[in-house]
Amino acid sequence: MGEKPLIGILMLNTNFHRLKGDIGNPETYSFPVAYQVVDHATTDRVVKLGDTRLIEPFVTEAKELENKGVKAITTSCGFLALFQKEIQRELRVPFYSSSLIQIPMVQQITGGIVGVITARRTSLTQTHLQGVEAHHTPIAIAGMDDMPAFTNAIVKETIDLDRKAIACEMQQVASSLLAENPMVKAIVLECTNMPPYKSALREVTSLPIFDINTLTEYVAYGLSNFKV
Repeated sequence: MGEKPLIGILMLNTNFHRLKGDIGNPETYSFPVAYQVVDHATTDRVVKLGDTRLIEPFVTEAKELENKGVKAITTSCGFLALFQKEIQRELRVPFYSSSLIQIPMVQQITGGIVGVITARRTSLTQTHLQGVEAHHTPIAIAGMDDMPAFTNAIVKETIDLDRKAIACEMQQVASSLLAENPMVKAIVLECTNMPPYKSALREVTSLPIFDINTLTEYVAYGLSNFKV
């Protein structure tokens, strides 16, 4: 019998390939995780619509993860920052919906503007930032909206994932963000599918980069004696 899972992960109902580094690939972590798919949580309903009717099924599946003995719960989509408070108040264990929770801390430790790269700029609103108390932090946001390899594979799921093409698109968006906002001191990746491309981003910037994995490792370290 294996170790009990340390972190529970609420998954959107998606089908694209998840590379190592993606939250949906268990090989991403050096500690045991458990997954729970929220059946009706499509990308459209979470990212584009912010559908409040999904709060109840997310809570239901989160409680299933609690029953499995996880010590904290997260999700596979940064846009669930919108429901951080509503879901967290229903759970016994710590819950962190989104990598965006890190924004105020990142600003405090770097002293500058925080650059945010999101899967869909047109969907990331002030209300999402309010959900994780990041709405008073100076930020500059760039999105992958016009990047076809990323959008069609991950948001629309109409083509196969092309790692090299997405890496190039991530570099393009990051470079534009930094060129337009020279006071940015760090980057936070909203999307949980972006961490596999951090090495590509390192080719265009030496700034600190934070994502769902930096947050998950931080939480895991605080919750146990497990070495992360």
